[in-house]
Amino acid sequence: MFKIGQFQKIVGGLIELVDELAKEAETEKMKAIGARNLLKSVAKQREAQQQQLQALIAEKKMQLERYRIEYEALSKVESEQNEFIDQFILQK
Repeated sequence: MFKIGQFQKIVGGLIELVDELAKEAETEKMKAIGARNLLKSVAKQREAQQQQLQALIAEKKMQLERYRIEYEALSKVESEQNEFIDQFILQK
């Protein structure tokens, strides 16, 4: 009888230990899932930010091209006006 009681006590302790280890394993599993989800979220945020920056770069390139065309047009007007002024001065 004494040996059966001792065996039951040992088995009970072992079951408690296994339950505790299972709880710890579940906690660590949840932490790992949380970390993985956070990593995915950060990766998606980075991807979205990269797309925003690429769109901004494209927009700035278009703006630069508009400014270049405007500059060329204004330079042409300036050149024509200078030529007109030079001819006007020569005629006097």
